[in-house]
Amino acid sequence: MNLIEESFQRLFPEQHFSYATELLYNRKLGHLNANIRHTPRTIAVHLNLHWKAIDNEIKIGLVQHLLLKVFKQRGRTPNIILYHNFIKNAHLVAPKTKTDPTLEASFQRMNGHFFSNALEQPNLQWGKAAFRKLASYNFQSDTITVSTLFQQAASELLDYLLYHEMLHKHFKFRNTKERCSYHSREFREAERQYPEQEKREKEIEALIRNQQRTLRRKKGFWGWL
Repeated sequence: MNLIEESFQRLFPEQHFSYATELLYNRKLGHLNANIRHTPRTIAVHLNLHWKAIDNEIKIGLVQHLLLKVFKQRGRTPNIILYHNFIKNAHLVAPKTKTDPTLEASFQRMNGHFFSNALEQPNLQWGKAAFRKLASYNFQSDTITVSTLFQQAASELLDYLLYHEMLHKHFKFRNTKERCSYHSREFREAERQYPEQEKREKEIEALIRNQQRTLRRKKGFWGWL
């Protein structure tokens, strides 16, 4: 019995397993990342190469986590709990290779003001010019990514974005039987402690609207040519 089949049968003991499987490790995925592809006849799981050295019981939890997503179900097993606990501490072994002077300065300001400089600096990088996902924290690679829309923004707005993602690093997440919760009551209370939070939210919305208008004008100009 291979890892995917064992993960499936532990998760869905009453169901018959009738899939061809593919389990591959590669360097293309980010640190400790993984993905799943499902068709009516196949289940393929690709994992970052670092997963090769991880205990199979944790990997079973990862595969079960992915299976729940692909079959659009919720649940919790001992292996999924084991996997979630492993991910919560993945930042301890994640390589720190990425930083940016502007983001690092913002991180240091927020770390000193709100976390007593106790939060370990993660990887810091600019992402794409995203209008929806303005910033994110990746638990596996211990990385905060910020939309390039904010490269020229006021430091107050960048600080607010960094603070939100630093809260994710600080509070991590809670896994219940139904789902993972990334915005706990403690998280929301800490978020509200940010000075002039509502004002910052409105300023970010205004910045996004201005960027969208600029983009539409550029598209219209090139279309006219």
